[in-house]
Amino acid sequence: YQRRVHGDSGAVEALVGCLEEFDPGVKEAAAWALGYIARHNGELAQSVVDNGAVPLLVLCVQEPELTLKRISASSLSDIAKHSPQLAQVVVDAGAINHLAPLITNADGKLKRQVCQCLAQIAKHNVELAELVVEGEIFPKIFTLLRDTDDIVRKNATTTIREIAKHTPELAQLIVNAGGVGALVDYVKETSGNARLPGIMTLGYISAFSETLALAVIVSKGIPPLGHALEKETEDHLKAASAWSLGQIGRHSADHAKSVADAGILPKLLEVYMDKESSDDLKMKSKRALKNIIQKCVHPPALEPLLHQNPPPNVMKYVCGQFAKILPNDIAAKREFVANRGLATLQRVQAEPGSKLAEFIQTINNCYPPEIVQYYSPDYASTFMDKIETYQSPQ
Repeated sequence: YQRRVHGDSGAVEALVGCLEEFDPGVKEAAAWALGYIARHNGELAQSVVDNGAVPLLVLCVQEPELTLKRISASSLSDIAKHSPQLAQVVVDAGAINHLAPLITNADGKLKRQVCQCLAQIAKHNVELAELVVEGEIFPKIFTLLRDTDDIVRKNATTTIREIAKHTPELAQLIVNAGGVGALVDYVKETSGNARLPGIMTLGYISAFSETLALAVIVSKGIPPLGHALEKETEDHLKAASAWSLGQIGRHSADHAKSVADAGILPKLLEVYMDKESSDDLKMKSKRALKNIIQKCVHPPALEPLLHQNPPPNVMKYVCGQFAKILPNDIAAKREFVANRGLATLQRVQAEPGSKLAEFIQTINNCYPPEIVQYYSPDYASTFMDKIETYQSPQ
């Protein structure tokens, strides 16, 4: 098929000629065929560009017929998706100025194609993403996250994701325009693959700075991400949720506490320890655990992890935090004993000379030796030995 198109570039040339026909039906058929050719790879898309299709497709977007608008937007998307250079050609032909206003159009199928095309332009680099933003899509595009058409909602969220991922400034722009609340609601209300662009956008925004992550926390973004981590059935969705939660919690003790207070740490540990979890999910949940735990100085948030019997490579981070907190906090020391943290710790099998063993020793050194001994697993048997060997004074 590709060879036929290449071997006869006259076919592409003839199709481009049809875009100048008066009959909208002919234009539609030609626009559809050109999009179908362009979508395969960059080389075929380039041949469509070289034959002068792009300015004519942009003109077709401006025609009154809805079907022609839809198909032309779709074909421009099929060209722009392959590379920054091809996307730039679409932008240089004035596509954004004519596409962006259509996000408020009443036609659902047109909005689907428009959002998809804007996403395919914005994804490549900062400059292209900024040009899409200059098309004044914010805050209008946030209303599409509540559209009645599920595909419109997903494509609009994908457009926001492809802009948010590039720089802190672009992420801040979305926050300032009121986008985080709409994204959180979107993640709350959707499920399955439709949820993915929303989950990732919250992660991208949170990754850039403490302030941006705080905007997600304040907009109540943590619970729906926790729900996706726990309830979604596909590992790639759980992995994206774990990644986003890690991006929120890794900035400071307050951020980590917000994530921990939502009961996220045991859920992350659960998916990490699940034998059925994919390697990617295990890696992302472990990294999120590490990032959040290393910032967490709130003992009640860390204690449940101790009792879940995590593997040494996670237990190391949990004990590392207690080794920092307990030496200087009398109340925390008392709580640690009362909540059976010290007892649980005595049952941990640590490799001699390992970091974990070192942290356990630091924690044990916070208590009198007889208390540590009292909680050690073999205390009962040594106690019995003492009774048996005890000689009462005559």
